[in-house]
Amino acid sequence: MENICALFGVTRQAFYDAQKQEQNITIAQMIVLCLVRETRQIMPMIGTRKLIQQLAIPLKEHGIKMGRDQLFELLRYHGLLVRRRRRMVKTTDSHHWLKKYPNLTISLTLNESEQLWVSDITYIRTIQGFSYLSLITDAFSRRIVGYCLYPTLEAIGCLKALEMAIETRMKGRKLIHHSDRGIQYCSAAYVDVLKHNEIDISMTQSGSPYENALAERMNGILKNEFYPKRVYQNHKEAMKVLASNIQIYNSKRPHLSLGYLTPDTAHNMAGTFTKSWKQYPKKKKQVF
Repeated sequence: MENICALFGVTRQAFYDAQKQEQNITIAQMIVLCLVRETRQIMPMIGTRKLIQQLAIPLKEHGIKMGRDQLFELLRYHGLLVRRRRRMVKTTDSHHWLKKYPNLTISLTLNESEQLWVSDITYIRTIQGFSYLSLITDAFSRRIVGYCLYPTLEAIGCLKALEMAIETRMKGRKLIHHSDRGIQYCSAAYVDVLKHNEIDISMTQSGSPYENALAERMNGILKNEFYPKRVYQNHKEAMKVLASNIQIYNSKRPHLSLGYLTPDTAHNMAGTFTKSWKQYPKKKKQVF
């Protein structure tokens, strides 16, 4: 052993120290992977940056130091990086004769909750067919304030989500409800509820998802980070699981745009949040 160490220019003690360090690193990686699995049991598709935030305290308790890039490489090596799925089912029909309202969110500045609600519909797969999830989200806190899973695309599903949101409303200040121009949101029953509760109506002006980006994002989070490939047995099972997922999302999932706060925590705050992500400028295309 001494001859081998001398050949590589290291001492015998340094060789054994390196072996011990390698063993410690392997054990630390095993612990991290176990913690990641535990977290993903309730949030299966949570990303690397959020995992680092979620695991900060457990890692400290185990005496493990690991940055985002190290965790990324560890998850990549073990095939644990998340992949996003593309949306396929159309849930919006904006080609109708009902009145459409202007977009009131342009240049709107938010400094507390219950200033702006955004809404959208997405689909959930069951063995019996599709069910449709209506969501209403507070734009400031990202908290889901109303939801309903309904077996058809009728407006009643959206109405039930709206009624839930109104029941949990705490402030009497001016509020805007923003949606796409789908027939459900333009229906007389839906508009009447908004007007009766003195909620201003705002809608997208084109088919671009960017005009309702936050609502679209919320659908993506619930579908892509919570059991994305699961097909539920029936509508009743899907309702039960989604209610649990939304409770976990509101109370436990950190948001980069909220400085890693959860929606429930942010909902009771005011001001601006320190965003934990960077927006890189787009590279200009070279003209030849």
